[in-house]
Amino acid sequence: MKITIAHSPDSDDAFMFYGLARGGVPTGDLEVTHQLTDIETLNRHAQEGRHEVTAISFHAYPWVADKYALMPCGGSIGDGYGPLLVAREALDPARVAEKTVAVPGLLTSAYLALKLLAPEVETRVVPFDKILDEVREGRADVGLIIHEGQLTYGGQGLVKVLDLGAWWKDETGLPLPMGGNAVRRDLGPERMAQLTRLVRETVRHSLDNREAALEYAMSFARGMDPKVADRFVGMWVNDMTLDIGDRGRLAVQTFLDRGHEAGVIPNRVVVDFVEA
Repeated sequence: MKITIAHSPDSDDAFMFYGLARGGVPTGDLEVTHQLTDIETLNRHAQEGRHEVTAISFHAYPWVADKYALMPCGGSIGDGYGPLLVAREALDPARVAEKTVAVPGLLTSAYLALKLLAPEVETRVVPFDKILDEVREGRADVGLIIHEGQLTYGGQGLVKVLDLGAWWKDETGLPLPMGGNAVRRDLGPERMAQLTRLVRETVRHSLDNREAALEYAMSFARGMDPKVADRFVGMWVNDMTLDIGDRGRLAVQTFLDRGHEAGVIPNRVVVDFVEA
C-alpha cells in the first residue's frame, strides 16, 4: 500500500523522519513517500484530507478532526518555551495588543497562543521565514517567530518581547503543544495503529542515531549553524515526541478548549489520539 507522510522541511521534522527517509526503519507492506511542505500549507491540505499521514498544527485539529485522528508520537511540545514575540526594541508585553504583529499563519498554534495572550491584537500573515525581515525593516511592529528564528533573531538586531511557551506554562502549568502528526481515519483502526507505530519507530531510530539524523536534518536547515540546529532539534524532539503522555494530552485539550472559549476556535472538540 502506498502511503504519503507529509511534514515540514524544518530541521526538527527532518530529524525525526530520518529513519524512514533513509531506510533505517522497516515499513513492511507499506511503500512510504515523503511530501515536504510548510506547516500552514499542510494545515490547509489536511482540511481536504490530502495525505494519509500529515504534520499539522494542534490549533488546526478542530478543523480536520472529522478526517484525522492525532498520533501520540511525533509531536513538538515546548515545556516552558515556545514561539517568541520579537521587536526592534524593548517592549512591555502588555502593549503587544496595541501593535501590528506579523504571524506565520492563522491555523498555527503560535497564532492561537498569541490570540489567547492578546485577543484584540492586529495581525498580518507573512511567510514564517520572512517575519524577521518584516520586523527588522519596519513593516511590522512585532514578529511571531517559530522554527529556527527562535534561536537566530538576536543576530538580526531584534529583541525578545515574550516567550509564549513560558507565558502559557505560567498560566496553566502545562507545556505548550505546537505541532503534531495526524493519520486519516478512512484507513481504518489497524492501519492507523500501524502507521502510528511506524512514526514512533522513526523518532526512536533518530534519537538512537542522533549524529547521523542531525547530519541528514542539516540539509534542510536553511544554512543554519550546526550547533544551532543541534540545539533546535533538542528543543523539539524529546521524550514527549516519543509519547505525548497524559500531561501532553491534557495540554492539547486545554489549549484547544481555551481557544474555543476565546472565540478563536468555533467548535469544541474532544482530542482523539490513536492507541498503538
